[in-house]
Amino acid sequence: MEYTIQQLARLAGVSTRTLRYYDEIELLMPARINSSGYRIYGQAEVDRLQQILFYRELGVGLESIKEIISAPSFSGARALKEHHQQLLDKRNQLNTLIANVEKTIARSEGRITMTDKEKFEGFKQNMIQENEQKYGQELREKYGDETIHASNQKVKNMTQEQHEELTRLTGEVTSTLAEAFQTGDPAGILAQKAAHLHRTWLSYYWSEYTKEAHAGVAQMYVDDERFKAYYDEKQPGTAEFLRDAIHVYAGIKSP
Repeated sequence: MEYTIQQLARLAGVSTRTLRYYDEIELLMPARINSSGYRIYGQAEVDRLQQILFYRELGVGLESIKEIISAPSFSGARALKEHHQQLLDKRNQLNTLIANVEKTIARSEGRITMTDKEKFEGFKQNMIQENEQKYGQELREKYGDETIHASNQKVKNMTQEQHEELTRLTGEVTSTLAEAFQTGDPAGILAQKAAHLHRTWLSYYWSEYTKEAHAGVAQMYVDDERFKAYYDEKQPGTAEFLRDAIHVYAGIKSP
């Protein structure tokens, strides 16, 4: 079965402009161009587009997708299994939140009582699942399943007070980092305060701290485009500034 660009766009629910852009960046090129100059896509291109859309749904950037599916070691079958597991995890996350909301509604209507722990449980599970979906693969490859499992367990055991403190601390890290960035000095007092706050923030997830691991995370913020986009959203260069500040804090020379 072959498709023109318009037919494939309708089939996949994307625009022809998107497919042309994928062709332009050599992410998804047509099988051939016919005598009338139309792009023609075959089964291999349909399968590749499916993989691209799966990864896009999971929040992976186009450059990363290109590297993943173009790698010699890439296996479509294995990738589908991974996508399936991630979708199951997402469904479990939604089921947990739905159950939590339903309990809250029932409590507000006086049909049941609900402990503070029950109210809080859905949010902790959501935090874990969201992190797994966005960064799970990279973090597991870098730190191993055992380390990530221990981190998830620490979040599950977090009290409501700890969660509230973590939320407050997250805002303080962000505001202090933004202020420090304006100084342009990653070794300055404000930048080092941001690095220390970041270490404290990590303690809510990590069972133990090492300077090397802290520096490694900071480098990942620069190397991984999703982390980089998060930190650079309001001020480009913030991810590298934070990396440099943490490397100073940890006593490790930046690349």
